[in-house]
Amino acid sequence: MTESRAIVRLPVNEDFARPADAESLERAAEALRAHGIDAQLVADGAAARELVLSLIPEGAEVGEGASVTLDQIGLTEIIEKSGRYDAVRPRTRLMDRATQMREIRKLGAAPDVQVNSVQAVTEDGRIVVASMTGSQLGPIVFAAGRVILVVGSQKVVPDLATAFRRVEEYSYPIEDAKIQEAYGRHSAVHKMIVINGEVAPGRITVILVREPVGV
Repeated sequence: MTESRAIVRLPVNEDFARPADAESLERAAEALRAHGIDAQLVADGAAARELVLSLIPEGAEVGEGASVTLDQIGLTEIIEKSGRYDAVRPRTRLMDRATQMREIRKLGAAPDVQVNSVQAVTEDGRIVVASMTGSQLGPIVFAAGRVILVVGSQKVVPDLATAFRRVEEYSYPIEDAKIQEAYGRHSAVHKMIVINGEVAPGRITVILVREPVGV
């Protein structure tokens, strides 16, 4: 009989669960566009899902970061199980990480389309993505042909300092508890990127959802 480990729950700053107001969302969208990033505002998770699907060609190779947001709005299931796309994650899940890590890295590194969420978007148009392994960071930064990011309104914050606080005080404690429950170990913010802009027009699309979605 295995002994279960008690989950150590770090304090969560629930202020970062509050949705941004309409003016903040509009400012963020305008700033993103000024930085070469397409920004679309939608009413809710269902509208975000349909917009994402309209942007992905059938048969495209699609990578995803593990995301509560994508799970909640039903995108994960459609991408991975509908048969409409060449989904990367179901393929890599079947591979042996002890013997096939090179193949796993290559499959995940440069998909046609990378669909993700992020930890924060600032009102002056910066995107913050934090990760333990960094597996989704390379595709987002450069290697994926197209990047689509779904962002709930609670992730829009005034500035970069507040974005970093949101990672440390809200996103990380929630993820840490989830990883402890699933794997019996702690998570960590080992790697983090800030996207200040995009040089390739149309490569990155940020879908800002007017309601809270994900964490």
